[in-house]
Amino acid sequence: MSPIRKIVVVVGSLLVVLIAGAYLLPRQVHVEREALLRAPPSDVFAYVNDFQEFNRWSPWARIDPDTHYTFENGTRGEGAKMTWNSDHPNVGSGSQEIIESVANEHVKVALEFDGHGQATAYYRLTPASNGTRLIWGFDTDLGNNPIARYFGLFFDDMIGADYDKGLANLQALVERH
Repeated sequence: MSPIRKIVVVVGSLLVVLIAGAYLLPRQVHVEREALLRAPPSDVFAYVNDFQEFNRWSPWARIDPDTHYTFENGTRGEGAKMTWNSDHPNVGSGSQEIIESVANEHVKVALEFDGHGQATAYYRLTPASNGTRLIWGFDTDLGNNPIARYFGLFFDDMIGADYDKGLANLQALVERH
């Protein structure tokens, strides 16, 4: 076998193994962070159920202060939708819509990232002895895209750090009042 043919066979075999291996990786991605905020659930809920308030503590709003935002159906509660557009690669463009909201308990948000698919985020509020336990979560289905499945291995590290920053920002904001 010629050296070129050997190289083609090795590279081809490697590609087959990498693609097949991707389908052994999870297609579902879940990221979750939590914080204890020294404030009642009603105070915390006001920030997670309102997109204008969200931008006061969102880690992405601080990355690109020039991001353009538009709102539909108000800024808070079920049906409220926020669309954003940024040239910054860490912010990008997309939209989020509150699809479920139960006062002082939880908020569920449908996310659409232009060119990068859909996801769901949620906030769960639980009363605690000295405030509110807030869980901020993210779920997405990567489908059958083998590259996305490899990328999914790094989601927790990538957006988990942003979630930690956002929760710290929210904690500082809520506890000031």
